[in-house]
Amino acid sequence: MITGFDPFGGETVNPAWEAVSRLDGRVLESTAGTGTIQIVAKSIPTVFGKSVDAVVAVMDVENPNAVICVGQAGGRFHITPERVAINVDDARIPDNDGNQPMDAPIVADGPAAYWSTLPLKRIVNALMDAGIPSSVSNSAGTYVCNHVFYGLMHHIQTNRLNAVGGFVHVPFLPEQVVDKSAPSMSLDMIVRGLETLIIATMSEPWQRD
Repeated sequence: MITGFDPFGGETVNPAWEAVSRLDGRVLESTAGTGTIQIVAKSIPTVFGKSVDAVVAVMDVENPNAVICVGQAGGRFHITPERVAINVDDARIPDNDGNQPMDAPIVADGPAAYWSTLPLKRIVNALMDAGIPSSVSNSAGTYVCNHVFYGLMHHIQTNRLNAVGGFVHVPFLPEQVVDKSAPSMSLDMIVRGLETLIIATMSEPWQRD
Protein backbone atom coordinates (compact mmCIF):
# COMPACT_ATOMS: atom_id res chain seq x y z
CA MET A 1 0.00 0.00 0.00
CA ILE A 2 1.35 3.41 -0.99
CA THR A 3 -0.14 6.87 -0.42
CA GLY A 4 0.42 10.39 -1.72
CA PHE A 5 -0.83 13.80 -0.62
CA ASP A 6 -2.92 16.28 -2.57
CA PRO A 7 -1.33 19.68 -3.46
CA PHE A 8 -0.72 22.16 -0.65
CA GLY A 9 1.01 25.44 0.10
CA GLY A 10 -0.18 27.15 -3.07
CA GLU A 11 1.07 24.43 -5.44
CA THR A 12 -1.24 23.09 -8.15
CA VAL A 13 0.36 19.63 -8.18
CA ASN A 14 1.98 17.38 -5.62
CA PRO A 15 4.75 15.12 -6.98
CA ALA A 16 3.91 12.53 -4.34
CA TRP A 17 0.40 11.90 -5.64
CA GLU A 18 1.38 12.42 -9.29
CA ALA A 19 3.86 9.55 -8.95
CA VAL A 20 1.88 7.35 -6.56
CA SER A 21 -1.27 7.52 -8.72
CA ARG A 22 0.67 5.91 -11.58
CA LEU A 23 1.42 2.87 -9.43
CA ASP A 24 -2.12 1.91 -8.50
CA GLY A 25 -2.89 -1.63 -9.59
CA ARG A 26 0.60 -2.38 -10.84
CA VAL A 27 2.07 -5.81 -10.22
CA LEU A 28 5.83 -6.01 -9.66
CA GLU A 29 8.07 -9.05 -9.48
CA SER A 30 9.73 -9.73 -6.13
CA THR A 31 13.45 -10.44 -6.21
CA ALA A 32 13.07 -12.77 -3.24
CA GLY A 33 11.35 -15.50 -5.19
CA THR A 34 8.17 -14.97 -3.20
CA GLY A 35 5.93 -14.16 -6.15
CA THR A 36 4.42 -10.86 -7.19
CA ILE A 37 3.82 -7.57 -5.41
CA GLN A 38 0.37 -6.02 -5.82
CA ILE A 39 0.31 -2.25 -5.35
CA VAL A 40 -2.66 -0.33 -3.96
CA ALA A 41 -2.29 3.46 -4.20
CA LYS A 42 -4.46 6.01 -2.40
CA SER A 43 -4.63 9.79 -2.19
CA ILE A 44 -4.76 11.32 1.27
CA PRO A 45 -5.53 14.92 2.30
CA THR A 46 -2.83 17.31 3.45
CA VAL A 47 -4.72 17.79 6.69
CA PHE A 48 -3.76 17.01 10.27
CA GLY A 49 -5.87 14.20 11.67
CA LYS A 50 -7.76 13.42 8.47
CA SER A 51 -4.59 12.16 6.78
CA VAL A 52 -4.00 9.49 9.41
CA ASP A 53 -7.68 8.52 9.40
CA ALA A 54 -7.50 8.02 5.63
CA VAL A 55 -4.42 5.79 5.87
CA VAL A 56 -5.92 3.66 8.64
CA ALA A 57 -9.21 3.26 6.75
CA VAL A 58 -7.42 1.80 3.74
CA MET A 59 -5.23 -0.42 5.91
CA ASP A 60 -8.33 -1.86 7.55
CA VAL A 61 -9.62 -2.91 4.13
CA GLU A 62 -6.41 -3.98 2.39
CA ASN A 63 -4.44 -5.58 5.27
CA PRO A 64 -1.13 -4.71 3.57
CA ASN A 65 2.31 -6.25 4.13
CA ALA A 66 3.87 -2.80 3.87
CA VAL A 67 2.64 0.79 4.00
CA ILE A 68 4.71 3.52 2.38
CA CYS A 69 3.49 7.10 2.67
CA VAL A 70 5.01 9.58 0.21
CA GLY A 71 5.25 13.36 0.46
CA GLN A 72 6.78 16.39 -1.23
CA ALA A 73 10.00 17.90 0.12
CA GLY A 74 10.71 20.98 -1.94
CA GLY A 75 14.42 21.82 -1.94
CA ARG A 76 15.69 18.25 -1.73
CA PHE A 77 17.71 16.72 -4.54
CA HIS A 78 17.12 13.07 -3.60
CA ILE A 79 14.37 10.57 -2.94
CA THR A 80 14.74 10.34 0.82
CA PRO A 81 13.31 7.57 3.01
CA GLU A 82 12.78 8.98 6.50
CA ARG A 83 14.38 7.38 9.54
CA VAL A 84 12.21 8.70 12.38
CA ALA A 85 8.81 10.26 13.12
CA ILE A 86 8.54 12.54 16.16
CA ASN A 87 5.50 13.17 18.34
CA VAL A 88 4.93 16.84 17.58
CA ASP A 89 2.88 18.98 15.20
CA ASP A 90 4.40 22.41 14.59
CA ALA A 91 3.04 23.82 11.33
CA ARG A 92 4.87 26.59 9.50
CA ILE A 93 1.81 27.09 7.27
CA PRO A 94 -1.84 26.05 7.63
CA ASP A 95 -2.91 22.67 6.24
CA ASN A 96 -5.57 22.42 3.54
CA ASP A 97 -8.35 22.80 6.13
CA GLY A 98 -6.75 25.85 7.71
CA ASN A 99 -5.38 24.06 10.78
CA GLN A 100 -2.02 25.26 12.07
CA PRO A 101 -1.09 23.42 15.28
CA MET A 102 2.01 24.58 17.11
CA ASP A 103 4.07 22.58 19.62
CA ALA A 104 1.23 20.05 19.94
CA PRO A 105 1.65 16.30 20.52
CA ILE A 106 0.30 14.05 17.79
CA VAL A 107 -0.69 11.43 20.35
CA ALA A 108 -1.08 12.56 23.96
CA ASP A 109 1.24 10.51 26.16
CA GLY A 110 2.54 8.72 23.05
CA PRO A 111 6.21 7.78 22.60
CA ALA A 112 8.55 10.63 21.70
CA ALA A 113 9.33 8.98 18.38
CA TYR A 114 8.92 5.91 16.18
CA TRP A 115 11.58 4.44 13.92
CA SER A 116 10.71 3.53 10.35
CA THR A 117 10.58 -0.22 9.83
CA LEU A 118 11.42 0.03 6.14
CA PRO A 119 14.89 -1.31 5.13
CA LEU A 120 16.32 2.19 4.67
CA LYS A 121 19.87 1.41 3.56
CA ARG A 122 18.72 -1.39 1.26
CA ILE A 123 16.30 1.06 -0.35
CA VAL A 124 18.96 3.74 -0.82
CA ASN A 125 21.45 1.26 -2.25
CA ALA A 126 18.86 -0.09 -4.69
CA LEU A 127 17.95 3.41 -5.85
CA MET A 128 21.57 4.47 -6.26
CA ASP A 129 22.34 1.28 -8.19
CA ALA A 130 19.46 2.21 -10.51
CA GLY A 131 20.96 5.66 -11.07
CA ILE A 132 18.36 7.47 -8.97
CA PRO A 133 19.64 9.99 -6.38
CA SER A 134 18.73 8.83 -2.87
CA SER A 135 19.78 9.22 0.74
CA VAL A 136 18.38 8.57 4.20
CA SER A 137 16.80 11.60 5.87
CA ASN A 138 16.84 12.03 9.63
CA SER A 139 14.03 14.58 9.79
CA ALA A 140 10.53 14.35 8.34
CA GLY A 141 9.80 17.85 9.63
CA THR A 142 6.85 18.76 11.84
CA TYR A 143 4.14 19.27 9.23
CA VAL A 144 1.54 16.80 7.90
CA CYS A 145 4.21 14.47 6.48
CA ASN A 146 5.66 13.77 9.91
CA HIS A 147 2.15 13.71 11.35
CA VAL A 148 0.98 10.89 9.08
CA PHE A 149 4.30 9.04 9.48
CA TYR A 150 3.95 9.07 13.27
CA GLY A 151 0.25 8.17 13.08
CA LEU A 152 0.98 5.25 10.77
CA MET A 153 3.69 3.81 13.00
CA HIS A 154 1.57 4.33 16.12
CA HIS A 155 -1.30 2.44 14.48
CA ILE A 156 0.97 -0.45 13.50
CA GLN A 157 2.60 -0.62 16.92
CA THR A 158 -0.47 -0.30 19.12
CA ASN A 159 -2.45 -2.81 17.05
CA ARG A 160 0.52 -5.17 16.68
CA LEU A 161 0.04 -5.39 12.94
CA ASN A 162 2.20 -7.71 10.88
CA ALA A 163 3.36 -4.98 8.52
CA VAL A 164 6.29 -2.67 7.97
CA GLY A 165 5.77 1.04 7.49
CA GLY A 166 7.52 4.28 6.80
CA PHE A 167 7.63 7.57 4.95
CA VAL A 168 9.49 8.77 1.86
CA HIS A 169 9.98 12.31 0.58
CA VAL A 170 10.39 13.16 -3.11
CA PRO A 171 11.61 16.39 -4.75
CA PHE A 172 9.64 18.98 -6.70
CA LEU A 173 8.66 18.24 -10.30
CA PRO A 174 10.38 20.38 -12.99
CA GLU A 175 7.21 22.41 -13.64
CA GLN A 176 7.11 23.42 -9.99
CA VAL A 177 10.50 25.14 -10.09
CA VAL A 178 10.01 27.35 -13.15
CA ASP A 179 9.78 30.36 -10.82
CA LYS A 180 11.94 28.92 -8.02
CA SER A 181 15.62 28.39 -7.40
CA ALA A 182 15.20 24.79 -6.30
CA PRO A 183 16.12 21.29 -7.46
CA SER A 184 13.64 18.98 -9.15
CA MET A 185 13.28 15.42 -10.40
CA SER A 186 11.29 14.17 -13.39
CA LEU A 187 8.03 12.36 -12.78
CA ASP A 188 9.31 9.32 -14.67
CA MET A 189 12.34 9.07 -12.38
CA ILE A 190 10.22 9.45 -9.23
CA VAL A 191 7.86 6.70 -10.42
CA ARG A 192 10.78 4.43 -11.26
CA GLY A 193 12.32 5.24 -7.89
CA LEU A 194 9.16 4.29 -6.02
CA GLU A 195 8.92 1.02 -7.94
CA THR A 196 12.54 0.26 -7.04
CA LEU A 197 11.86 1.21 -3.43
CA ILE A 198 8.86 -1.12 -3.21
CA ILE A 199 10.80 -4.06 -4.66
CA ALA A 200 13.67 -3.41 -2.23
CA THR A 201 11.22 -3.29 0.67
CA MET A 202 9.62 -6.58 -0.34
CA SER A 203 12.86 -8.37 -1.27
CA GLU A 204 12.77 -10.68 1.73
CA PRO A 205 10.21 -13.46 2.28
CA TRP A 206 7.14 -12.52 4.34
CA GLN A 207 5.40 -14.59 6.95
CA ARG A 208 1.84 -13.46 7.68
CA ASP A 209 -0.13 -14.45 10.74
